[in-house]
Amino acid sequence: MKIDNIDIGKTVDKAKRLLKKEKNVSPALRAVVEILLIVVQVMLGRLKLNSKNSSKPPSSDPNRKKQNRQKKKNNRQQGGQPGHVGTQLKPVDDPDNVEDIKIDKRTLPRGNYTDVGFEARQVIDFKIIAHVTEYRAQILVNETGKRYVAAFPPFVTRPVQYGAKTKANAVYLSQFQLMPYQRIVDYCSEQIGLNLSAGSLFNFNQEAYDALASFESVAKKQLTQSACLHADETSINVNGKRLWLHTVCNEEWTYFAPHEKRGTIAMNTMGILPHFKGVLCHDHWKPYYTYEQCTHALCNAHHLRELEWSHIEDKQSWAGKMKHFLIQLNKKVEASEGKLTPRQQVY
Repeated sequence: MKIDNIDIGKTVDKAKRLLKKEKNVSPALRAVVEILLIVVQVMLGRLKLNSKNSSKPPSSDPNRKKQNRQKKKNNRQQGGQPGHVGTQLKPVDDPDNVEDIKIDKRTLPRGNYTDVGFEARQVIDFKIIAHVTEYRAQILVNETGKRYVAAFPPFVTRPVQYGAKTKANAVYLSQFQLMPYQRIVDYCSEQIGLNLSAGSLFNFNQEAYDALASFESVAKKQLTQSACLHADETSINVNGKRLWLHTVCNEEWTYFAPHEKRGTIAMNTMGILPHFKGVLCHDHWKPYYTYEQCTHALCNAHHLRELEWSHIEDKQSWAGKMKHFLIQLNKKVEASEGKLTPRQQVY
């Protein structure tokens, strides 16, 4: 690595060689210089860490360059490829609106014309508008003056309220598309004409959370009973405070849980890993090893980054070979859809 055109690695190696040759250096001075060289190497190692050789996210890479996404040359023709199931717009039989276009006869040559039909073209669009439904409960009064009022649907509880579709779309934008409250407020106001508030959005999310209580217990049960789980944790920002988003998932189920702690306290609070007895795949984070009732597997994505560091920075040739082996092994597994032949099982 170069800093101000100085190759730090080569400079450190040169200093070590010179120190080794120097016979008149006192033991105390030699020890101090060796410690300083170690410190330089440690600091240099930290500077060299990036998303390709460590667990650091790509956003933290120094001087990150924009990737040049040039198309690779190949022999494929433009358009859909063989085997690709394509989609295309097709006209509908019952359009919502029909607009007849009449010919301005003043633009035609003189003569007699007969209407023989029309040529149709359809434009598929969507309307983003607020739709208001008013429920009117009938009131009957008998001969004695007693009033009887029809029952409103159970979901209509207020004189004016937001409907289920409005709530569902707001929760979708907030929790799936990860849009901030204010941007959702602006979108609803500018595009739909709905004056939602951030407080209403919060209440919608809370309603969805409460409604999913039964789903949460089912998800935890399914994950606990599965054969293999993947677990990870990453930092997130919530109201300006750093929390840890813990993830436990398999091919069908995913459970997210934010927590102030990163380690065992948070994992126990989730209530999944303490009861899991299958294979737990993770990134070698030590708290995972507190769960001794399950089998542990380490993430090969992390292995590849660590092997990259050992190969490039530590000059370990075996690391490059191991990285190549893992990549080729993964391709073989994907090609065989995860199934090994009897011969492969032997070896």
